Amino acid sequence: MRKKILILGASGFIGHNLAEFFARMSDYDVYGTYFNSKPPELDGVVMKKADLTQREEMDSVLAGMDIVVQAAAVTSGSKDIHMRPYIHITDNAVMNSLLFRSAFENEIPHVLLFSCSIMYQPSSMPLNENDFDANQEMFPSYFGGGWNKIYFEKMCEFFSRMRKNRYTVIRHSNIYGPWDKYDLERSHVFGATITKVMSAPDNGVVTVWGSGDEARDLLHVDDLLSFVQCAVEQQTSPFELYNVGNGKAISVKDLVQKIIAIAGKDLTVFHDLTKPSINTSLSLDCNKAYKDLGWKPRISLEDGIHRTLLWYREHFQCHS
Repeated sequence: MRKKILILGASGFIGHNLAEFFARMSDYDVYGTYFNSKPPELDGVVMKKADLTQREEMDSVLAGMDIVVQAAAVTSGSKDIHMRPYIHITDNAVMNSLLFRSAFENEIPHVLLFSCSIMYQPSSMPLNENDFDANQEMFPSYFGGGWNKIYFEKMCEFFSRMRKNRYTVIRHSNIYGPWDKYDLERSHVFGATITKVMSAPDNGVVTVWGSGDEARDLLHVDDLLSFVQCAVEQQTSPFELYNVGNGKAISVKDLVQKIIAIAGKDLTVFHDLTKPSINTSLSLDCNKAYKDLGWKPRISLEDGIHRTLLWYREHFQCHS
């Protein structure tokens, strides 16, 4: 029997990829929402414009769905995290509060929430789901966003205890790949580096914010999509929280050099120490996802960079 799956935020990076992914399957009728962003034209996806901070619009788009994936959020890069951290807090708190209430009242069988890993302390060793300690001070740059995510996760657990629907919380690492943000004002480290490298002339200079010593766990978006499919098809318990990442970290300076090498360019790297950077290092232990669902990442960082460069060349450089 075909199921109706709703991707909230289908015009964004992860949402766009999810909508494409499930639209290729014969078991799902796929719906997506957009608001400020231009809606993608996706075969097999019914797009609906909705302001998800409004209760009536949230109720309208959720009605009749079997699965809801929350990929809608106010997001941006490190510049806004430093200069305007409040923009990530208010609307996201309103949106998700309305989502969980509406999902409960509409008796949506399964809700999946994209959280993230910013609540973890920096670590040189991979961290598992139990390594978050609420008694430790949150990393200063992530204080608001981190506690926001914990609030959303606990709301999922709260509603799951009433046993009317099922919840999956996904603490993912840094995701990259097609449809990511590649403008330098809003992009994260991977997208920004791709843009800087690919737009630099040969023998040119790539400027990196900060020392580049911080390290990131980078997961290709296709591996994230495969996890979502595993959770949708296999989870039976009312509530589960999973780490979803590559399981190892790479320093930003090594990532930049790797992207330059795979792109086949001859570039010099300049580290601008006057620019903001978020000096944390983290990787995720994802053994629970493998034990429960048989999921593990399949795409190496080198392969992922190759795939992303091919996509970037097709969608940006071929049309410039």
